[in-house]
Amino acid sequence: MQAQLAAASADPRHFDGVDQRGDKGMGFSHQMTHHHFLLLPDGGAIEVQANQRNDAASAEAIREHMAGIATMFAQGNFSLPMFIHAVEPPGMKTMQRLKGKITYSAEKTQLGAQVRIKTADPEALHAVHDFLRFQIDEHRTGDKPIS
Repeated sequence: MQAQLAAASADPRHFDGVDQRGDKGMGFSHQMTHHHFLLLPDGGAIEVQANQRNDAASAEAIREHMAGIATMFAQGNFSLPMFIHAVEPPGMKTMQRLKGKITYSAEKTQLGAQVRIKTADPEALHAVHDFLRFQIDEHRTGDKPIS
């Protein structure tokens, strides 16, 4: 699994594919938005914001997407990240197995939305952090994960 992830990340075409599939799967342009992935003591957050304050269309598309992500993830459905990244994200299987111990809530922000991920289960927390670290790398956000 790690070898597959490393090989994919080493190929610049992989990131082009992530961007193209992401635009299709998320319903908004990665060039007009930005992602952040936060690792928190009780889980984490996935934030997506429009780059421009007056881009109401992107902000609304982000809100719809994030509400859908919260619902899908709560059901253990990670088909969209599988589609976008073309590999199985680390932590995903554990997050599916422990879905009853993880909550996902979508919250609107001024320029988009966030999905807040919370758990009190140590195994689930480790999986959430693995999943978010992968997202930081794949989306090239530059976010600094906690260790």
